[in-house]
Amino acid sequence: MTPPASKGRHRYGWLFAGLWLFYLTENVTALIHDTPGWQRTVGLVAVAGFGAVYVLVLTSIRRDRIRFLWPAITAMLALAVLQMPGAGPHALTCLVYVAATAMMGLPRPQGITVAVALVITAEVLLRTQPGWASAGHGYSLAVVLGATATGGLRLAMDRQRRLVAAQHELAALAVADERARIAADLHDILGHSLTVVTVKAELAQRLLDVDLERARAELRDLESLARDALADVRATALGMRGISLPGEIAAAREALAAANVEADLPGAADDVPTRNRELFAWTIREAVTNIVRHSRAEHAAVLLSPHSVEIVDDGPVLPPLSSGGQGLAGLRRRAQEHGAQLTAGPRPGSAGFRVRVEVPT
Repeated sequence: MTPPASKGRHRYGWLFAGLWLFYLTENVTALIHDTPGWQRTVGLVAVAGFGAVYVLVLTSIRRDRIRFLWPAITAMLALAVLQMPGAGPHALTCLVYVAATAMMGLPRPQGITVAVALVITAEVLLRTQPGWASAGHGYSLAVVLGATATGGLRLAMDRQRRLVAAQHELAALAVADERARIAADLHDILGHSLTVVTVKAELAQRLLDVDLERARAELRDLESLARDALADVRATALGMRGISLPGEIAAAREALAAANVEADLPGAADDVPTRNRELFAWTIREAVTNIVRHSRAEHAAVLLSPHSVEIVDDGPVLPPLSSGGQGLAGLRRRAQEHGAQLTAGPRPGSAGFRVRVEVPT
């Protein structure tokens, strides 16, 4: 879609093109004052037609709507020739416009070829036509300067178009990246929260006929978890959600207890540098979610140090290493963004699963 500012420039493109017709006043003056008879009439009509074709062609080029440039250039040359009987060497001014049109609209090699041919043509006419030599050779230089200036302008316009296209592409990529980030965060949030909700709902159902008060407590926890998950989803959609390492340790304790998994968790996270806390919090969340959801473990432990976090369990079932591009795969992406190394797989020498993230010191 064309930007509004660009539409405004295109709307007045004819005015920009028409300003340059000022230099055809020499042709008109020569035709009116120095030319009698039919040469004057033909010359003036040719000047008017040349100006109209030039404005139309240049406006179409600026709008990227030109389709028949070679016929237009041929028509401009023919109109320039019709001016020669009356305007004499002044008609060579038209060659500057033709060269500029070719450099602006044709592929660059073709435009240069046309400009060179016009310079040669101007030199030949000035040297061969009687009385034209006294007009000097400034017309050839004017063709060179006009072609060079127009070529530079076109180069700048092409670079501007590429820059705008690159900006649009970067904007589209930024939108896609933000969508992927939100999708990954929503997966991590809802995967953890809904897993805990499911476990607590099952526990509450079993407790209804055994311990009614505890069942009610579990149901209250369910309500709180659901509200927290909804708040996290809303905050994530707005790009404002944060995650804390102490909060995830506390959430892990609650989730593992609800799943009847004995947990060995660190009491504090004060030794972990700020730059590592978010990554370690996501690691604990993902690993604990996998333990509750997949492992059927009886014991789990979180080992925390300033530069690493490790979560192990003794479950007989190994969790999947990825889940539709998320899960541990999403955790691996986060680790790579922090320059950390993720190790996920069976525990060496014993049953269970291990997730370890280590940040270089």
